[in-house]
Amino acid sequence: MMNLKYLAPSVSLSFAIIFSCAAVEPAPPASSARDIASRLSAQQEGASYVRMLLEIKQPADNKKIALQVQIKERRTKTAADVVYQVLWPKERKGEAVLLHQTQGRSPTGALLVPPDKPRPLTAAQMSDPLFGSNLAFQDVIEDFFAWENQAIVGSEIVNSVNCVILESKPGKVDHSIYGSVRSWIDARRLVPLRVEKLLPSGKLARRIDTTRVAPDDRGRSIPANLAVQGGKDNSTTELDGSRIKHDVNYTDHDFSPDGLAETPAPQSPPK
Repeated sequence: MMNLKYLAPSVSLSFAIIFSCAAVEPAPPASSARDIASRLSAQQEGASYVRMLLEIKQPADNKKIALQVQIKERRTKTAADVVYQVLWPKERKGEAVLLHQTQGRSPTGALLVPPDKPRPLTAAQMSDPLFGSNLAFQDVIEDFFAWENQAIVGSEIVNSVNCVILESKPGKVDHSIYGSVRSWIDARRLVPLRVEKLLPSGKLARRIDTTRVAPDDRGRSIPANLAVQGGKDNSTTELDGSRIKHDVNYTDHDFSPDGLAETPAPQSPPK
């Protein structure tokens, strides 16, 4: 484990992927911890689609694994459904993960590795790696900005940007493998530039850095590229979100074990 941190934030590209695949209309700069957290949590609501490149790099032997992945996401204030599906390379096409979490309950889901049938994922498996990356299943489903306890614990400059440091801790009804999460937030743009996830023991588990901020399909600033460390020794996972769409159409079948074998991109609703 590294000695340092938010991925694949929720890192749930949260951060548009792990934090959120949505955006909100411009608003006055957030001030209090609760205001910052609630606005970041609200950004995650809705239905979205992301196409990204996921690269796992191991400097020790210069090994690199590259996957093209599509993400389907549907979130409300009380529930979240997420599907990650491998599109490329050919030998891994069809691998998929389905995750679901309802407020007040631990996440669950299903894992598909062809030619086998989907098998259940339990709450005890949420610390397992996503497609062998530095991200855990927990990272791409939970919304720690919605946790009961939020506090501003300092400020720091990250990439020449003044950031407030928001500390999120789960309350009695919040279920997570983490004991706390610290996020370095560009409060002006409301963009997380760094996230550190700590275990209940206080040990740093994962660190997620935003390496590029870009406009989304609505013209809002979001984290477009992420670098994730932790979870695995001597490796880094880099995420490059090449395409993002909001307000797409999904059905319950898209977020079911039977739907994991189907990989078409969703359609946007008529204008």
